[in-house]
Amino acid sequence: MAKKVPTEADKKMEELVSLCRRRGFIFQSSLIYGGINSCWDYGPLGVELKNNIKRFWWKSMTQDRDDIEGLDASIIMHPRVWEASGHVAGFHDPLVDCKQCKHRFRADEVNSPACPDCGGELTEPRQFNLMFKTFVGPVEEEAALVYLRPETAQGIYVNFLNVLGPSRQKIPFGIAQIGKAFRNEITPGNFVFRMREFEQMEMQYFVRPGTDEQWFDYWKEQRMQWYLNLGIRKEKLRIHEHTHKELAHYARKALDIEYEFPFGWKELEGVHNRTDFDLSRHQEYSSKDLTYFDQELNQHYVPYIIETSAGVDRTLLTCLIDAYEVENPGKKEERTVLRLSPKIAPIKAAILPLVNRDGMPDVAKKIADELRPHLKIFYDDGGSIGRRYRRQDEAGTPFGITVDSQTLQDETVTLRERDSMSQIRVKISELKDALLKRIAI
Repeated sequence: MAKKVPTEADKKMEELVSLCRRRGFIFQSSLIYGGINSCWDYGPLGVELKNNIKRFWWKSMTQDRDDIEGLDASIIMHPRVWEASGHVAGFHDPLVDCKQCKHRFRADEVNSPACPDCGGELTEPRQFNLMFKTFVGPVEEEAALVYLRPETAQGIYVNFLNVLGPSRQKIPFGIAQIGKAFRNEITPGNFVFRMREFEQMEMQYFVRPGTDEQWFDYWKEQRMQWYLNLGIRKEKLRIHEHTHKELAHYARKALDIEYEFPFGWKELEGVHNRTDFDLSRHQEYSSKDLTYFDQELNQHYVPYIIETSAGVDRTLLTCLIDAYEVENPGKKEERTVLRLSPKIAPIKAAILPLVNRDGMPDVAKKIADELRPHLKIFYDDGGSIGRRYRRQDEAGTPFGITVDSQTLQDETVTLRERDSMSQIRVKISELKDALLKRIAI
């Protein structure tokens, strides 16, 4: 078969992956051993960006409102959990192999009976369970079999009553969780878009049956607004309502918030009306009463659940792609910039002495020490000031603070804004408040 010609989308992804490696956002895991497919490590800037996104989500869910509680459930759960949820019996993808080159594909992603890579003949589809298996204890036997969780939601469902009691919440209320999940994907790819080890931000909102549709519409609006607040461009987002054929067996209604990636419109987050399926199943399999007593109605019922499910890694990739821009490509004034929202930028400000003499480094280091307890900052005195600005633009740092000869005279510094490259003078004594106001954290 003819070699695939890289598209503009391929080139953009290659440029972004290169930037991530060069600036310390994301590296391929175990690279000194040749790497491992679809596993990635977050470097100094990547882990800061990831944590900032998680904090932004956590704050919006558990701090800015009083009807959602936090949780951190175990990754390894009782195997009966996954029987009740349907994952043991039904969490499968159809798998085909190429008889010639031995490459594997999801059958529903191959449009012909021939291999997309070499043109060879494909095997008949067979079902492949996506859960990773492991064993608890010293003996690897069926009785000790457990699974690495493929989602975080089940940890919320089985802790419904544990959270309800101590929190003194009343329906409607939610439980939020951020945590790792694992899926043995057949065809992971597109950088960190689809991985075998990933992190989820999920919130399950428990509501009275009959009110579920209004709460579904409410969370649809809330979750779309969250991405706009994150700084994602509105024209790159859309909502895809699931058709009846697309609905999962447990869902009454579902939608995806999609983003236009270089490789097409793809799911960013799912919002689902899961009805009472989950708690009813766990009530059946555990023989524990998971009903809620509603004092207003003077009755017991199994709550319905509205789920919001987002991926941390996928959100991070969206932020990087949405922010990435090369200005004046091919020209002398070419500039690569990550226009990340200051709320989530890994480094908030770079402290830069204009030259390494006349006491400027001493003043710059003092400013850095004063700002460090309040903001993630970076001190840089290597190379020309223009080169240092470009390095920070590429890292997504929204502000540059330059100490120059005027600083030594009037105790002001140059405050440079990343996106417009505009500069103003600010008194050192007012610098912290000026930055916090602009960053709005």
